Order: sequence, then structure tokens, then C-alpha cells
Amino acid sequence: MPQGTDATFLHEDNAALIFSPLKFRNLEVKNRLFRSNLSGMFDEYNGYGGITRLNWEEKFAKGGVGCIISSYTPVAVRGRILVRYAMIDNDDKIPFWREVGKRVHGYGCGFIMQLSHSGRQQDMGGVENLFKKSLSSTSQSDFFHGILAKAMTVAEIHEVVEQFAQGARRAREAGLNGVELHGANGYLITQFLSSGINDRKDEYGGSVENRARFALEIVRAIRREVGQDFHLQMKINGVDHNDWLYPWKKKGNTLQDTLTICKILLDDGKGVDSFHISSGSTFPHPRNPPGDISPRALTRWYGGMLASGVRTRFNYAVFKNPLSGPLFRWYWRVRRGRIIEGINAEYAKFLRTEITRIDPGIKFLCTGGFQHASNIAGVIRDGSCDAVTMARPLIANNDLPEILRSADGPIKQKECTYCNKCLVNDLANPLGCYEVSRYDGDTFEEKWDNLIKSVMSVYQPPLFR
Repeated sequence: MPQGTDATFLHEDNAALIFSPLKFRNLEVKNRLFRSNLSGMFDEYNGYGGITRLNWEEKFAKGGVGCIISSYTPVAVRGRILVRYAMIDNDDKIPFWREVGKRVHGYGCGFIMQLSHSGRQQDMGGVENLFKKSLSSTSQSDFFHGILAKAMTVAEIHEVVEQFAQGARRAREAGLNGVELHGANGYLITQFLSSGINDRKDEYGGSVENRARFALEIVRAIRREVGQDFHLQMKINGVDHNDWLYPWKKKGNTLQDTLTICKILLDDGKGVDSFHISSGSTFPHPRNPPGDISPRALTRWYGGMLASGVRTRFNYAVFKNPLSGPLFRWYWRVRRGRIIEGINAEYAKFLRTEITRIDPGIKFLCTGGFQHASNIAGVIRDGSCDAVTMARPLIANNDLPEILRSADGPIKQKECTYCNKCLVNDLANPLGCYEVSRYDGDTFEEKWDNLIKSVMSVYQPPLFR
């Protein structure tokens, strides 16, 4: 056998698997690569979508992913995570999202809207929320930024459930392919699900069944509005790791807790169609997005958060200090662990194995730094998941699907470094890859100029020409 033939066959097998269609109950996607939820502050302050977001979503569809999961799309102004994110809080938002779907579908790419509510994890909620405590399952502020919160009344819970349901209805009317509930990474649904956060004494707190009640009511309300033939999936933590910053905090949900929640959300075959597995009860979290964190970058852009929470000034001082900044970076890496690519695969495999015994039609997505064909095909092949979701590697290489189809080789020099500079820049700058070493040029200035051209490319073409 000629040298290299084994490797060629393996690559062809990997590519065949990665680029095979994935069939959900009510949706078929052309390959196993999903663009995960990410976005910059590209829209109007009042939550109306803009031309830049159209350009942003279209470039990933053009790059070859099978399906795009939208950025965190608030179902209400009160649940906004950051300003200038397009919302789905009113019927007048439907025409914009219809255009998003039209642009993306033109490349044979699906589009799933991620319905979200920030709860107490509201980085910059805008002037509308300036003097209001964030809605949550608890009145305890979040332990990272110190965002003030109030425990929702039952009436407020019912109101938010209805906001999710109407958001799903609008997504369907816009011609999108489905919706995802953001039940992971510290947002409102997590705040109800997590035993490390939810301290309620009523029917929405205590046992895992009670903590899952809010999410189940949302699922049922969505099904009431969109029927059983519209795709509905849930993003959920495999494990919360709620004690990542302070070891004396409650750990939060275990894998067994999550399994119980997933079983509940199946709702006897009338609930969710798919689970999207992540981890980490805050955002950011060492496990989400897994990688590095730069104190220098944090101090450069974290200033926008200073008015948001009671701990933000303390955090800023920690990041800026020449001793505590590097110490925080070291601690971040320790709490993350050594694995980055496929960090949640073990959780996904356990949950998929158990859930598909009950309902073989349920599909599983897994997020966690995927960017190499061998690793992507590996987790699909070993039963960890049915597809992977990617964010930062696609920011680094919008054409990553074509790279994966041809071979891993071309990515070696320009792969995502997991530096998370894209994350910290999003608080003040256009979202993009800010790792200078990835760009061509003989000098730092030339590389930086090429970086800026890449980051700003999403603004072309402009609305008016």
C-alpha cells in the first residue's frame, strides 16, 4: 500500500461522516457542523436588527456550516444580556428575522433562533434596566460580577414563560428552522435549574423536579404556540461547576441531575427534539469558552462593565494588578483543566447514551472548541454526540468547513488559539479574531492592519451605497 494511503482513507472517512446530513424529527441539516450562538453588538440600541447582522450571519452560511444557532436573542427588554443585540420581543421584529433566514437559506444552511433571558447575568442591560434589579430565581446577586437580582414572583414567572412562547411563535412566522432555549451558562433558565443558584422554597425550587418546572412550562407553552412539527432544542449544562471561582460555593447540578432534567423535558415525546450540551453556571467560565484569559485585555475593555454590578470594580482591580492579574489567569487555567477541544464530550456521551434508550429519536449537539476533523469525527463516531457546535474557531476561520472537508493541514498555521480575545473585545469593539499572530505581515503594524480589515469586513456591504 502506498505511503500515506491509510491517512487518506481516514480523512475521507472523517469527511464523509462530518458532511453527512443530520435528521432531527422535524428538521434536516446538510452536515454535522453548527455555528454556535455568538454575536457582537451589531444592531440598533432598541433591539431592531441591522444590516451588519445580516452580513454577519450570511458569512458563516457562505462558509459552509450546516446550521447557524443565532446569538442570544432576548425575548424581552428586561432579559437583555447586552445592548445592540437584535431581540424577538415584538411582532415588529419578525420581518428582520425573516430576512436573516432568507439570507442564510440561500446557502442551504439552516437557522435556529436561540431564545434567551439574562436573568441576573445581565452584562449591560441598557438604560431601560438601569434602576431595576434583574429578574432571577433568587434574590442573591451573582457571585462574579455582582449583578443585583430579585426572586421572581409566580406572576412574573408566568409572564416570562409567555414571552418565550411568543418568541418561538415569531421565529416560526419568520420562516426560521427552529428555536433553542438557552438553559446553560448562567442565564435565567440555568438560574432556575441549578441547585447552586436556585434557593426558592416554593414549587419552583428545592427538588430537581421543582427546579425544572420553569423550563418545562416554557417547553409546553412553546409547543402550544408552534405545534409538534417545529424544531425545539435545549442548551443545557452537563455539569454546572458552580464553585469554579469560590470553592466554598455550592457545586450546582451534577450529571445525574442533568439526566433527570433531560428526562423531564422529553415530556413523554411532546417536549424537546434535541439537547445541546455545554457546562459552566456563569459566563464567562473557565469551561465556557474554554481557553485562556488575558488580564491585560480584560482591564482594557472591562471598564464597560463597571456600572453593572457591585463586584465589577473589585474585579477590575484584580485584573489590573500586576500580581493578582497573573494569579487570576493561572487560577482560570487550573479550573478549566487541560482539555479544551471536546471539553464537554464526556458529559454529552453519558447523557446521549441514557436518553436515547428512552427516546431513540433525540439528537445531541456538543460544544467545546472543536476545529479538527479527527476530533469532530471522533466524538460523533464514538457516540458522544450527533453533531458539534463551534464559535471561536469559525470566527478565526469562516471557511473552516471547507478546510475540514479538504484536510486538517491548512488550519495548522491559522487555527484558533483559544486566547478568548474575541470574547473580551466584544464588550467594546466589533466581534472578531484579535489574535495578531494569526494575521499575515512582516511587522506588528502590518499584522494589526490586516486584523482590523478582517474584523471590520462584517460592515460590508453597508446599508447605503
